[in-house]
Amino acid sequence: MTTVVAQSHFIFGLRTGVTNNLCFFDEQTVVFPCGNNVVCYNTVQRCQRFIPGSEKSKDMRALAISANRRYLAVSERGEKATITVFDLQHEQGRKRKVVTAGDIPVGEFVCMAFSPDSKYLIGQSGDPEWTLILWLWEKQKVLATVKTSNSNNPVTQVSFNPHNNMQLCVSGTGVFKLFRYTEGALKQSSFPKVESISFLCHTWMTAERVVAGTDTGRLLVFESGDLRREINTSYKALHEQPDRQIGTRMIKDPDTDKASTASRITAILSYSKGFVCSVGLGTVCLFEKTEEDSYRRSREIKIPPDPHSDEVTTAERQEVDTMCISPAEETLAISTDQGQLYSISLSSVDISKEEQPHFEFLSQSFHCKSITGLSVCLWKPLAATSSLDRSVRIWNYETKVLELYKGFQEEAHSVALHPSGLFILVGFSDKLRLMNLVIDDIRTFKEFNVRGCRECAFSNGGHMFAAVNGNIIHIYSVTSFENILTLKGHNGKIRGVKWSLDDWRLVSCGMDGAVYEWNTQTGKRESESVLKSCGYTGVAFSSDCATILAVGTDLTLKEIQDCQVLREVPGDEIAQTAVAVSHSGRVIFTGTSSGTIRAIKYPLPIQKDWIMYQAHCGPVSKMEITSDDQFLLTASDDGCLLIWKIIDKEGRGLKSNRQIIITEEILVTKSDLEEKTQNMLELKMHLEEMQMENEYQLRLKDMSYNERLKEISDKFTQQIQSLQNTQQAMRTEMEKQDCEHQQSSEELTLTHSKELEDLETSYSQKLIVEHTRFQDLQAKCERMQDDFEKQLKSAEDHRVQALEELTQSYEAKLQEKTQLLAQCQEDAQQQIREFKEMIKQVEEDEDKMIHNIQIKYEKQLRTEKETNTNLKGESSIMVQKVHSLQRQIEDKGTDIDKLKQERQRLLRLIRSLESDIEDLKRQIAGHEKTNQDKDKTIAGLKKKNQELEKLKFVLDFQCSELKKQTEPQQDEIIEKKERIHQLQEELVQSQKSNTQLKLTVSDLRLKLTTRDKEMHKEMQKVKDLETHLKRFKSDLHNCVGFIQEPRKLKDSVQMIYARYVPQADGVDKSSVDEDVQRAFCGHRDHLERTVNSLKTRLTKSTEEHERVYARIMKENVTLITEINELRKELRLVRSQVKDYKAQLLTYKRSNKSRPNSEEGPKKEPERENVS
Repeated sequence: MTTVVAQSHFIFGLRTGVTNNLCFFDEQTVVFPCGNNVVCYNTVQRCQRFIPGSEKSKDMRALAISANRRYLAVSERGEKATITVFDLQHEQGRKRKVVTAGDIPVGEFVCMAFSPDSKYLIGQSGDPEWTLILWLWEKQKVLATVKTSNSNNPVTQVSFNPHNNMQLCVSGTGVFKLFRYTEGALKQSSFPKVESISFLCHTWMTAERVVAGTDTGRLLVFESGDLRREINTSYKALHEQPDRQIGTRMIKDPDTDKASTASRITAILSYSKGFVCSVGLGTVCLFEKTEEDSYRRSREIKIPPDPHSDEVTTAERQEVDTMCISPAEETLAISTDQGQLYSISLSSVDISKEEQPHFEFLSQSFHCKSITGLSVCLWKPLAATSSLDRSVRIWNYETKVLELYKGFQEEAHSVALHPSGLFILVGFSDKLRLMNLVIDDIRTFKEFNVRGCRECAFSNGGHMFAAVNGNIIHIYSVTSFENILTLKGHNGKIRGVKWSLDDWRLVSCGMDGAVYEWNTQTGKRESESVLKSCGYTGVAFSSDCATILAVGTDLTLKEIQDCQVLREVPGDEIAQTAVAVSHSGRVIFTGTSSGTIRAIKYPLPIQKDWIMYQAHCGPVSKMEITSDDQFLLTASDDGCLLIWKIIDKEGRGLKSNRQIIITEEILVTKSDLEEKTQNMLELKMHLEEMQMENEYQLRLKDMSYNERLKEISDKFTQQIQSLQNTQQAMRTEMEKQDCEHQQSSEELTLTHSKELEDLETSYSQKLIVEHTRFQDLQAKCERMQDDFEKQLKSAEDHRVQALEELTQSYEAKLQEKTQLLAQCQEDAQQQIREFKEMIKQVEEDEDKMIHNIQIKYEKQLRTEKETNTNLKGESSIMVQKVHSLQRQIEDKGTDIDKLKQERQRLLRLIRSLESDIEDLKRQIAGHEKTNQDKDKTIAGLKKKNQELEKLKFVLDFQCSELKKQTEPQQDEIIEKKERIHQLQEELVQSQKSNTQLKLTVSDLRLKLTTRDKEMHKEMQKVKDLETHLKRFKSDLHNCVGFIQEPRKLKDSVQMIYARYVPQADGVDKSSVDEDVQRAFCGHRDHLERTVNSLKTRLTKSTEEHERVYARIMKENVTLITEINELRKELRLVRSQVKDYKAQLLTYKRSNKSRPNSEEGPKKEPERENVS
């Protein structure tokens, strides 16, 4: 029989509490921790790759990805903190190196970072040492360590300068330090005064600039380690405040923004256009770099509200933990403190500048708290989970999609899916609810009075279900909803319930150490197994339902049959919390309290023989195997749902004997269907209307576009003609300029050639002079060299003589010193002999002294022993006395407790009586205050009445005066309006005259164009004549060539005559043409004179028109200013009148209310007399 193994297939969830728990591997793949694994999720293909954590790991603390996105570092807490570096390009995520702190005692690494070239790694250790360690990680070598903070100031982030491998930044509570790795040590390079600021995150913008976010919502800019300025995060002030004083002032006053905890900046990330940061709950802001080297808040992206949850603010009030951006800066992804993953396309944000952009789920929404229930159905590939986050979710384990999701007002403790997959049982603290799984909702249709239902399960046939209430099991009919049976017998809480395949039996286990097998027809107990030392947490039937398998707190897996434990698989130090048996009966899966999964062969082995898998980071709460034995589903207290593929060693799935039919039917309510059909009809009608409107608009647009096309084509033809004319003019100019340039270039070449010849002659003369100078200097140098050689020889001779003299003198001195040394040695030997004799005498004296002291202390020991025996006897007597006194103290203590209880009771009575007395006093004081207030109000009203009467008289007088003032002003306004009307008429007349002048100008322009055309024709005639003349010259030149050949000469002369000499009637034509030309020239002169006169008239009329227009404009401006002033005066008068009217109304009301208020005090004493 081949062994069966489980392969991790897909996981739903996110592990919170891990620093930097989201990063991009490539454009489609994100890396995040989930359970005790690191998951590489491809968002396009919807597949996952798992990198399991180490077996001895207690907790995962941080992630870090290298700059080249090849290596991933995972920090784990254990007996000794470790950092494991994985190669992500390898399919299995191959482990490259494991880095530790060496001899330094480190419990955990709270944050890490790779260098820009991915060679170095830094890790920040946690409390209490807070040591920063720099590794050359490929060689597992610690390069340097430095203490960055203390236990009162935790560090939140470390990072490398992306432009410099040797510079690091460390930020935290009251900590912002830059370090530089030089000379084998990390040395601090900046000392800013930030003890009162709590930094949560930072990012490098340039090689010198760092932007840091604080817990009070501030963005501080550091340059070269010094605080320079602060960026304003509000929309009102778009630019940052570029002064140092603001930063220093706000450092001195840290308590100003302590109340605004909602705007904590928990994550910040730089990119090519600027940076992204979280501002408050559920909000991310984009800051773009401006031309002034500052940053401007450009867009705001929010987490949308959850449409499925009853609580509106839970999704929006999530805090952003980590942000990351894809390598091409196309996608922004975030993780939140509630274990959710969101993403948004930055290109869509740039496009939709008018709409408010919102994040979308990266895959699906996950559970953010521990999962309490898990169930699968028979007819559909669905799994249901309930959680303490007050939600129930339906997952499709084949398509890896969240099918349905519903949020509730209270926590869901248990869940069970009907075999058909159309109904669901959910246990709440007050009731058990049976719900329908509708197409887009989970709706309640029956409630059962089962409080705090922690376990529930449908029978395999689906006609019954069992629900647990504390230590009682209720069995209900699904068809009649009646309580068929109530199974009592457990003394503790029931932790597991399972049905047999034929639904005739039910097995239950509890924390009281009992496993009971019940008959579901009679309600009687068929078998039992009680072990009080063990609290059972999970139970299951074997595949043939012959035996029962149970796990509990005694760390073993038990197989029970007929009230006896058949086999027992001993465990290690970890307790097993859940159990699931495959339908084929080949394997049993158990979940442990550490989050691992074990695969155990069936029949059970005697020894510890299982395969262990790293799965969750919390205790496994529930396990289920699908009906086709293809998938294992595990849920845990860490809020993750993990799907495993059950395969054999060869990678094939298990064969199931059961024939399973998967249905695709869903439930839909009649009202929903009617609504949808109605919506469909309305949408169809709307679509038809829209089509009609679009067609009509298209036609209109076609018409307008055709008209515009004609206009544009006419314009362009005119422009083409004008451009052609300008082109001809430009060509002529170009030809002229070419000729000029050729002449100038020839002149320049001549001048340059002359200059070159002059320079050559001058430089040749200079070279000759310099050559002669060089020969003179060379001869001088040779002479100098001979002189220096002679001097060197003489100096060497002098040095040899001096050396000989010095050696002779120093040898004489050496002899003297050796004689002195011999004398000193003799003196020292004599002194040593004397000291040895002295030491012998001192030793003899000391031995005598030691002997005397020994005798003395022996006598003292004997006396001490005697006193010790006496004290032991006394101590035994004292112990008895102490015991008796303790008993008395205990008796007194009980009496004191009783007295204290009585005293507390009396104190409570006194306090209640005192509170009653204070309430009565307050009531009395309140009555007295109300009476005084009423008296005061009456007196005040009387005074106000008198004042208002005076005011009324004054206001009446003022109203009359204002009316007198306004009447003449209104007359003036009417006159001004008439004047404006006259001026407007004058304007209209001037405009008409302008239009007439424009028409005359256009006519004249047309005449000018005709004259231009005629001129062009004449010019063309001149050109034709010139060409004619050129041809004649060339023919004549050819004719001269035949001067020696008379025949050819004659023929050529005749040909020229025939070609160029016109006939007789041509003379008349030329004379006629000359008359026409004279008439044309006279007419043209006359027209030119008329054009010039019209131009002068036009200029004069335009000047007059401009003067009139300026005068009218000035008068208009003066009139408008006068009107505005009059309007202001009118508004003031009206407001004064309104105020006077309001005062009059108040005066009248006070007069009306005065007699009522006077009657009120009279009635009150009458009531008092009656009482």
